[in-house]
Amino acid sequence: MDSLLFIYALIDEGALLFLAVYFIITLSDLECDYLNATSCCEKLNWYMLPEIIAQDVMTVLLLLSGHWIIFLMYAPLGAWLTYKYVMKPSGNIGMFDPTEIHNRQQLKVYMKESLVRLGFHLLFFFIFLYWMIYSLVKGSDETS
Repeated sequence: MDSLLFIYALIDEGALLFLAVYFIITLSDLECDYLNATSCCEKLNWYMLPEIIAQDVMTVLLLLSGHWIIFLMYAPLGAWLTYKYVMKPSGNIGMFDPTEIHNRQQLKVYMKESLVRLGFHLLFFFIFLYWMIYSLVKGSDETS
């Protein structure tokens, strides 16, 4: 059972890692004026909800499977993203708003947040890879 959980976790983290890289590339394109603010924010807002869902589903699966330490390390990012999504200002089109993205250095803040998410997902990709290999090796030892 653990091996299936960590195989799914590895696939999920790979997708989240890809999204984190996509966010960084899209924000840097906006910073270099390759994209306008409206198209950048539409692209990022479209992927925000799937990212939150993927993060929270993995958090719930870790909780239900009894991996408490990994759950406690993994849960804060999902809770923070969910909080930001729920508490976004009512006039904004999403978490990224084209009228506000250039105000008060928000672009730099979004870039830093994306880099932190990239580091987080990279770290957990390798943690889940380790636990997947460990559970597969442990499972093969029990059958022989």
